[in-house]
Order: sequence, then C-alpha cells, then structure tokens
Amino acid sequence: MNKVVKSLIYISSALIGIYAFFAYAFLELGNAVHPSMKVNFNAHALGIYAHIFPSIVALILGPFQFNEKFRLNHIQVHRKLGKVYLLCVFLGGFSGLYMAQFSFGGMVSHVGFSLLAILWITSGFYAYSSIVRKKIQAHKNWMAVNFSLTFAAVTLRIGLGIGFAIGLPFELFYPYLAWLCWVPNLLVAFLIIKKDNTSLQII
Repeated sequence: MNKVVKSLIYISSALIGIYAFFAYAFLELGNAVHPSMKVNFNAHALGIYAHIFPSIVALILGPFQFNEKFRLNHIQVHRKLGKVYLLCVFLGGFSGLYMAQFSFGGMVSHVGFSLLAILWITSGFYAYSSIVRKKIQAHKNWMAVNFSLTFAAVTLRIGLGIGFAIGLPFELFYPYLAWLCWVPNLLVAFLIIKKDNTSLQII
C-alpha cells in the first residue's frame, strides 16, 4: 500500500479508537449509540464493555504491527504487542459473538456480526499458530486478514456517517452495515495477498 493509504489507516484507527474510548468510558452507555439501540445496549452493558474496550486496543495497536521498520528494529516489542493484540482480538471476538445475538436489525444483523466475530477469532488463531510454527509469510497473510476485520470498527462508522448524511432511515441501512463493514475489507485483504503472489498457507 502507498504511504497515503497507510497514513489514513493509522489516523482513522487512532481517531475511531479514541472516540470509542471516550464515548463508552465517559458517556452513559445509552448515549453512545443511536436511540433505537439504547434499550438493547443498556440491557447487555457487560457484554458491550467486554467487546468495546479490547477491540479499541486491537484497533490502535494493529497498524503498528505492519510497520516493517518498527518490526525489524524492535522485534521483541513487536512480539509482545502482537500477543496483546491477539489477546484483545480473542476477548473482543468472543464477546462480540455473544453480543451479535442481540444486535439491532434482526436476523440480517445477527448473522452478519456473528460471521464477523467468528472470522475475526479464526484468523487470529491461524495468525498465532502460524508464527508459532515459524511460518512467517503465513503469519503476515493471516494478520492482514485479521486486521481487515478489526478495521470493521472504522468502516462501520464510515457507513453510519454516509447513511445519516444521505438521509437513509437508520432502521433501513444499519442491518446491511453488519455485512458492509467487513466484507469489502476482507476482499481488499485477499487482493493484497494475491498481489504479493502468496497464499494463506493454512497448513
């Protein structure tokens, strides 16, 4: 990716992470979301917090793990941050899978967010298992897939902004964001991997 795209990823990840932290840490939970979702969020506050805060850490740490200069010059820091990142992915993923069952928008949202959580957890597991087996390229590929799903936190909010900006009813467009926030990201990750002439190397 070129420098402009990389910079946008760093900036957007940091901004959304900071926004989410302050919104969920300092505002009443119901005020951090659309009015249509307040009752549901307040009814499952523990699940929301268990999902949001680990996910924020993963979102902010993720881009730094792809910085080649940082990785080569600070390999031990890279490894430690990688462990923290993946721990947050697993915590955020399992709590996200739980919360997907209560997501606003009915079955379309439930299935979309559930698949996102399952793929997030699964790709994190493969990223970890591949580096344990010293399969460096496979690890890089799986991390690209995994962070594309982490980045759904950003694309979800971009989608919300677009939906509100063009005047679509929240109840109409939100269920589809449960898919649109991660499927395009995942396709981009696969295109990047294909461009590098590599494979996921699951085994």
